[in-house]
Amino acid sequence: MPMMGIVKVETSIYAQPERCFDLARSADFHVVAAKYTSEKIVSGVSSGLMKLGDIVEFEASHFGLTQRLSAQITSYDRPNHFRDSQVKGIFRSFVHDHYFEAVAACTLMTDIFKFDCPWGLFGQIADPFVARHLSAFLKIRGLEIKRVAESEDWRSFI
Repeated sequence: MPMMGIVKVETSIYAQPERCFDLARSADFHVVAAKYTSEKIVSGVSSGLMKLGDIVEFEASHFGLTQRLSAQITSYDRPNHFRDSQVKGIFRSFVHDHYFEAVAACTLMTDIFKFDCPWGLFGQIADPFVARHLSAFLKIRGLEIKRVAESEDWRSFI
């Protein structure tokens, strides 16, 4: 039975949960925040704020390979939580939970990414490398959300 990998990243942001939530679900912002992977939207929601049921397909470069991945918003409770789940892609499965909690003068944004690698035993061996890559990706994305949410730049996306 395959083991599920789990990555958890927390980011403290000095902005309201609503602003952070909306930036995290902005198709326009996602492409900007993931620019180092050359990520682009190839189908589905390509602009604006994603909502429950929306599907988007991305193309990006990870591990030196161009890959496509489709995800759907499968859970939605603004401004506290939303989940995107893989519809089609390289993973056997994944769910990415985004949590936003008001804590004192900031928002604690928590990303929890659970994934199953394909490829049997090779996938189990690759799991720690994939987890490190995903952790770095989510940390960079979190810092981009923080940078934009704490400035006036957020107005360009929501």
